[in-house]
Amino acid sequence: MEIKLSQIAALVGGVLSGNGDAIITNLAKIEEAKEGDLTFLASPAYEKYFQFCSPSGIIVKKGFDKSRKNLNYIEVENPAEAFLKVIYAFFNPKFDLSGISKNAFIHATAEIGKNVSIGEFVVIGKNCKIGDNTKIYHNTVIYDNVTIGSNTLIFSNVIIRENCLIGSNVILHPGVVIGADGFGFAKRSDGSYLKIPQIGNVIIEDDVEIGANTAIDRAALGSTIIKKGVKIDNLVQIGHNCYVGENTVISGQTGLAGSTKVGKNCMLAGQVGLAGHIEIGDNVVIGAQSGVAKSITKPGFYLGSPAKEQKKFAKLEAHFRNLEEYAIKISELEKRIKELENIIESKKNK
Repeated sequence: MEIKLSQIAALVGGVLSGNGDAIITNLAKIEEAKEGDLTFLASPAYEKYFQFCSPSGIIVKKGFDKSRKNLNYIEVENPAEAFLKVIYAFFNPKFDLSGISKNAFIHATAEIGKNVSIGEFVVIGKNCKIGDNTKIYHNTVIYDNVTIGSNTLIFSNVIIRENCLIGSNVILHPGVVIGADGFGFAKRSDGSYLKIPQIGNVIIEDDVEIGANTAIDRAALGSTIIKKGVKIDNLVQIGHNCYVGENTVISGQTGLAGSTKVGKNCMLAGQVGLAGHIEIGDNVVIGAQSGVAKSITKPGFYLGSPAKEQKKFAKLEAHFRNLEEYAIKISELEKRIKELENIIESKKNK
């Protein structure tokens, strides 16, 4: 693909400085950008690469100091947003799966919408409903009574268990498992465990994206619910009967124990662990590797294990870093106290 820089400036509504006829064939990070590339500079942390990059075009914030006269600039209000617009317009990946493979098994009772694409060795069970323009890649297995909306993209080796509901404009990356049994067992009097049947389902609403090898368990009763606009990273575990509110973002290796409720517009960083049967309110951010054992209802930024508000965590962390110094001071004070006690005791004996 070859695009003139002037076309890109028109697309993003930017002010062009330099050669509008410069040809862009690729997008690149600023630290790797070379001739033919378009890059962008949005964060001051990356300004150190500005003097060394050699792209054919760079998107910068309005008012940026264009000290290098050998570069072509596009000035905009939000460089990151403009760069994303270029990706969508010219470089967005095209998934070329089309038609229905002869090697797919589709039950006679399944309803397949218009322009649906189904890859090699896909299995679609009884009474399933697949919406228009949905793509289902190779080796995916969809159990009975599953409903999938329109314009949904399901990559290879995805498993969707029976009775689950998937919305429209959803993306399920390779290896996602939707609706496996929740971790439910009752302990017998002899110490062994009796499996509790998990007879609920999973409901995933529209515009959700779920990363590779993430598992979302079906409810014991009722539904595990992932609301509209939720974005979930790779290797996330969401237990049975959990609820995740709209537009919440969950990073990799995070785990939600059963019956946990997370509000809308939350952010859970990597390796966060949430205990079961707790509630996280709206607009809560939980930092990486935090452990949450109790409900958090107040919006804010929380860190640590057990998780605390950021200011409290910072104060405690400062004390932890000084523990060795504190221990030395305490030891010295104990010695001085002992010396004073000995002096007082000797005076008493005189």
